[in-house]
Amino acid sequence: MVAVKFEVKNGCFSYEKGGRQVLSGVSFALEPGELTAVLGPNGAGKTTFLRCMTGLLPWRSGESLLDGEPLRSFRPAQLWRRLAYVPQARGAASALKVEEMVLLGRSSRFSALSQPSKEDAGKAGEAIERLHLEGLRGRPCSQLSGGELQMVLIARALAAEPEMLVLDEPESNLDFKNQLIILETLTELAEKGMTCVFNTHYPAHALQRAHRSLLLARDGSWRFGESAGVITEESIASAFGVKAVIGEIETPHNIYKDILPVSVLTMELDAPEEPTGEETEMETRIAIIGIIVEDREAAERINELLHEFGQYVVGRMGMPYPKKNVSIISVIMDGPEDVISSLSGRLGMLRGVSIKTTYSKR
Repeated sequence: MVAVKFEVKNGCFSYEKGGRQVLSGVSFALEPGELTAVLGPNGAGKTTFLRCMTGLLPWRSGESLLDGEPLRSFRPAQLWRRLAYVPQARGAASALKVEEMVLLGRSSRFSALSQPSKEDAGKAGEAIERLHLEGLRGRPCSQLSGGELQMVLIARALAAEPEMLVLDEPESNLDFKNQLIILETLTELAEKGMTCVFNTHYPAHALQRAHRSLLLARDGSWRFGESAGVITEESIASAFGVKAVIGEIETPHNIYKDILPVSVLTMELDAPEEPTGEETEMETRIAIIGIIVEDREAAERINELLHEFGQYVVGRMGMPYPKKNVSIISVIMDGPEDVISSLSGRLGMLRGVSIKTTYSKR
């Protein structure tokens, strides 16, 4: 898979010239192989942002770049062969069957006067199987539920084999199983080097799955960075007006972060404190991350992550355990809790890796 780099530089948007800015000065860079989440309250401009970043809506100022080139410099057919955008499903009057709709994802690879090849049909079939849609192959799209249609549109995008995938609320209208299928698919694609972006109403999904997150607020402000540093109890209170608790759920194989909304903040006294602007020393903690590696292919990615967070790594020890065909690694860290949490979360996203983080007492 070809790796791409995508950037937004000082992106600003308003629906009327001189009107309220929905998006103000958004800037970030997405690295190949990263899964990025966009979240925020209703009215913060999440869908607008995705449409602007992909060129479907023009920025009022600023620009989007693919591998350093402005999107406007690409021919439409050239751009949409590299980038796939999946909108929210709004119903379909199409009489196309599911397998025909998914095959349309290959249309950028053959001319209007030619027929799809066996390879095209095979790639469409692979996308259908990846999203467990085999039972819907022959059903007309007009007879699908909103959730089923959403899965079909995602399969159509995957059939195109894009280098970058952008999805607008892909988990909406889906049950737990299909939500998990979508999230697992995005994780797998990112692991293979694809740049993936998804807009979500579920902060927990962003915290659990996304390497980085963009949090938008209704006033046009935004935050971007490592998900554990962006999605905090304070930022949720500020952006959503909700008091929430971020906690951990431990399973036999891993520890997962979750977010529990507790109450709506309705009074000024409930509002989060504004930063004073004074620099304060970041409190650090000592932690030990225990890692069991069952998939040898994950070892290289683990080393890359430990190097990325190297300034906080005090020491590490590792040993193979041939009897169970696993490797066991212990990493000692001294750093801010959100940094340690970010590394723990990213390690936990790797396939075939089980982790547990133990913190020292304050």
